[in-house]
Amino acid sequence: MKLTRKVKEILSWYESDNPGTKANLARILMTGRLAGTGRMVILPVDQGFEHGPARSFAPNPPAYDPLYHFELAIEAGLNAYAAPLGMIEAGAATYAGCIPTILKVNSSNSLSTTKDQAVTATVADALRLGCSAIGFTIYPGSDHQFEMMEELRELAAEAKSCGLAVVVWSYPRGPMLDKVGETALDICAYAAHMAALLGAHIIKVKPPTEAISLEAAKKTYEAHPVDVKSAASRIAHVVQACFAGRRLVVFSGGEAKSSAALLDEVRAIHAGGGNGSIVGRNAFQRPKEEALKLLGDMIEIYKSKP
Repeated sequence: MKLTRKVKEILSWYESDNPGTKANLARILMTGRLAGTGRMVILPVDQGFEHGPARSFAPNPPAYDPLYHFELAIEAGLNAYAAPLGMIEAGAATYAGCIPTILKVNSSNSLSTTKDQAVTATVADALRLGCSAIGFTIYPGSDHQFEMMEELRELAAEAKSCGLAVVVWSYPRGPMLDKVGETALDICAYAAHMAALLGAHIIKVKPPTEAISLEAAKKTYEAHPVDVKSAASRIAHVVQACFAGRRLVVFSGGEAKSSAALLDEVRAIHAGGGNGSIVGRNAFQRPKEEALKLLGDMIEIYKSKP
């Protein structure tokens, strides 16, 4: 595998990491139809844990089968597939070496009333299953945020020592934030920056809206204006918060939406300098051929000049 100049540049940003971790980052960046571009499209399938099986898979019943998701990610030419322990265990041998996998090592569920996640897998599991990275969710703003950050610190240190990469889902939630605040520009940028500070190699956040949530932040944005009207400019601001673009940041697809709306979002991510999309429900809830068409259209956008 010969690395492109762009991938070599990205790897140079991670100055403290060992060759094993850089090799696993390179595998993700050099896999699929976007190989070598510095852009990524990743399939995450943790929604069964988060929302329940029927809410996740009933719209497209073949998706109840864990092997379906491996096949979808591979056929679409994606960079990686992310899922909880059981999903990856179900196809680990059949698809070994076919696509980089990211083991989601903490999870929540819709029966819980707390903004917290349980640690549901280990670094040893990730190594046993041949994964390239672990994935971990934090909820900045939650009453449990500091405990989650401490759990991430320990798991990330162990993962890096074993040559694995670390992907952090950073989703602001908690008593200070309403639904508008969770995706406000200042909050999204803050959450992304926290993930970078916690040592993430790849950061996952939601696309930001033009809202500014915190009163203190409003004063700063008034004194130092940021273009909040343009989706691409809002993306660029989140990228800026990720160490001036020296950390990879991908954006979630969110709740089910039309193909046109999702592709418009992808165009904004690409134009704003984001590194790609991590799209679950908007892919696997569609019939397979429709999902492959949508993912292919996303990839073509990321392959084009911003």
